[in-house]
Amino acid sequence: MGELGVNMHHAVVVDGDGHVMEPEDLWLRYLEPQWRDRAIRIARDAQGIENLLIDGRGHRLVRGKLGTLGGIGMQDDLEALFTPGARSYQDGLVPGGYDPAARLEVLDAEGIDIVLLYPTIGIHWEGHVADAALADAYTRAYNRYIVDFCARDRRRLKPIAHINLLDVDLAVAEAERARKDGCVGIYLSPDPASRGDRSLGDRELARFWDAASDLGMPLGLHVVSRDNDANPLHHYIKKSDLSDSGTVGLVATFFGLEVMMAFTQMLTEGVFERHPRLRLAVLETGSNWLAAWLERMDHKAEKLIAGRDGALKLKPSEYFARQCVISADPDETQTRAVIDRLGDDKLIWASDYPHIDAEMNVLALLQEQIGGLPEESRNRILGGNCLRFYGLEAMK
Repeated sequence: MGELGVNMHHAVVVDGDGHVMEPEDLWLRYLEPQWRDRAIRIARDAQGIENLLIDGRGHRLVRGKLGTLGGIGMQDDLEALFTPGARSYQDGLVPGGYDPAARLEVLDAEGIDIVLLYPTIGIHWEGHVADAALADAYTRAYNRYIVDFCARDRRRLKPIAHINLLDVDLAVAEAERARKDGCVGIYLSPDPASRGDRSLGDRELARFWDAASDLGMPLGLHVVSRDNDANPLHHYIKKSDLSDSGTVGLVATFFGLEVMMAFTQMLTEGVFERHPRLRLAVLETGSNWLAAWLERMDHKAEKLIAGRDGALKLKPSEYFARQCVISADPDETQTRAVIDRLGDDKLIWASDYPHIDAEMNVLALLQEQIGGLPEESRNRILGGNCLRFYGLEAMK
């Protein structure tokens, strides 16, 4: 592509949440030998149905529907994608998901300079693993893989480290190792089981928040997929898998619920108060809800908490303004209202490529929402905010 920043009136365009589609043998290749018999892998069960195996146990929610883990450009064949056994993991792949050279071609075609890369299989296994040493081994393997993937072009492909919080010492050590390898941020699951059911405000996690702050690695809370009995929606899901359109609609609509809850807990339990250098990106929940939610949180803090022991010194919205950003979906229709309420420095954007709910030509969709803003504001949202937030200013 040449020099960065040739798009959209010389803005550096940064995709704040893209994904890779991990090779099926990633954990067999990258795990240390003592862990390989417990590797994450894809296999067919006795009924011939493909499933994701995590420490030898299947994942009921995605059984027979691994084609939906990718699926961009295949939305016209949703019935087949969601029919158990009709499409495999390989069927849902596109080259830009697993081949770094092909991903660079996608970036060129889409007018994107830089992408921050998150996992796909990696957002499915936490909450299914209680063995902290195994979970740490899984993350080490993935983090080595994603650094290798991004080595194709370190200017444009930016690895996000996957960190598990079951053991804080292991988490700190892996974050430090991954940072040395070139990872620019940290993906955290919002699932309480991924941190041993501890609150995010638990003082035992303070050492990790300090480490992430010292390393200059922003956190990214991202949606996850788990078996129904571990899902906060399990009382509303009457079937054992996503087998009808009503259940799909319910789960898809509330897919970001856990991110919203985890983000709210970090605000209300004083994580940002005690760790003022910690940074957090709220991902794949859309952004249109946030202005109303922060207003509600401020109201509750004022009416029910202010003046009590342990009360926050700032409003929740002020902690967000000081330490957080949120990712807007390119096709959201209230983005301008969110910008008016929160400021143009609080929004980043994300393609979610190559997942099933993503679209190509995303910058055109985003331009419909922010095209009327001053050029300086557009440039912040298109990439400047990400550059600043992740400390990538030198990429300009």
